Amino acid sequence: MNAKRRIETMEENRAKLIAAARRAFAEQGYAAASMDDLTAEVGLTRGALYHNFGNKRGLLAAVVAQIDTEMALQAQEAGAHAANDWEGLLAEGEAYIRMALDPEVQRIVLLDGPAVLGDPSQWPSQNACLQATRTIVERLIAEGILKPMDPEAVSRLMNGAALNAALWIAASEDPEEVLPKAIEAFRSMATGLLA
Repeated sequence: MNAKRRIETMEENRAKLIAAARRAFAEQGYAAASMDDLTAEVGLTRGALYHNFGNKRGLLAAVVAQIDTEMALQAQEAGAHAANDWEGLLAEGEAYIRMALDPEVQRIVLLDGPAVLGDPSQWPSQNACLQATRTIVERLIAEGILKPMDPEAVSRLMNGAALNAALWIAASEDPEEVLPKAIEAFRSMATGLLA
């Protein structure tokens, strides 16, 4: 097998494992998902899983990164339709919070992810979101729309508020009831940043 084909096969196997894990983690949860069942489902061995991800935790990290990236794109899409950068920033945060109602997001990203992978604010995908938020915040400060504050602090607090609201919704007994409370508080808190 030539080097190009070997790389393609490895990428295909990686994609198969992520897709199967995503289904298993969403349906059964991280703890209950069997790696033997998962690898058998896609016709691969545990060796392929270990080669690509190191272990089950590494596979969860890859699944979380994939979903978190999709969430960021959805949030950015919501922000892109807003009338201006300020409304776009709020729309992105609200869209992220609303995604906590999605069962797959709830279980994998907001419940199992933090339990297994630790503090979500330290995940690489969250750091990418933070940098995107910071770019908008810097622009809003420069335009005089936001108070002249440290853009890093503002960005971290905005992202942290959206993330913690989503975590609260996912862990609540009644996510549908909590959602409007979380969005109202997020919006109210954010308006305190306006110049």
